[in-house]
Amino acid sequence: MRIAFRFKLIPLAATVLVVALGIALGNWQERRAAEKLALQARLAQGAAAAPLVLDGRTVAAADAEFRRVRVRGQFVTDWPLYLDNRPYQGRAGFYVLMPFRIDGTAGAVLVARGWLPRDPVQRDKLPAYATPAGTVTLEGVARQNAGHVMQLGAAPVLRPGAIVQNADPAQVAAVSGLALAPFVVEQAGVAGPDDAPLVRDWPAPALGVDKHRGYAFQWYALAAMAIIFYVWNGYRRGKSSGK
Repeated sequence: MRIAFRFKLIPLAATVLVVALGIALGNWQERRAAEKLALQARLAQGAAAAPLVLDGRTVAAADAEFRRVRVRGQFVTDWPLYLDNRPYQGRAGFYVLMPFRIDGTAGAVLVARGWLPRDPVQRDKLPAYATPAGTVTLEGVARQNAGHVMQLGAAPVLRPGAIVQNADPAQVAAVSGLALAPFVVEQAGVAGPDDAPLVRDWPAPALGVDKHRGYAFQWYALAAMAIIFYVWNGYRRGKSSGK
């Protein structure tokens, strides 16, 4: 018995569109998974490498990112910044950013010193915290920035003590006049008496490789199902018309 296939242009066009979309989105998710794997490798490499000593020489942000760093110098206490909307364990709060002048040089680096809770009643009231005096040595991990959150409305002017959503080293350098490195150092270690009550429990970069692979499989499956449905429906219609 001859099996007929009934061809229709509109179902074919719809199938081609769905297949193309599924493959394109699946490929995009595969690329995202590859990017996350590369990031995972960089994190492991940075953690295993010897600390990068900041001594005033120029270091590109891409070369420093995720590296452990060590730097000696003094905090520039008259230029603190507070990054808003940084929750920690379900509590609203701020990240404290403060420039750190590198000892024996004209250079500085922006240090994320830790997290502070936000007053639930008075939103812009900041809890007291200590800052080490004199020359200190600190260690941390370099990041290109301190993370970005959505900015609603116009960003406030950067000034000492400002509460802002986002601030990157280039912006802070432009308004402060400090020669800042193009990255931020997330300070490591538990806060001691010299810098209590700051919390240093920095969120790890989101990886989610398996999640991207799962999404890719779903998009590819959608493309495959569209082809199967088109073929099955074409033969079903052909069989019906041949009766």
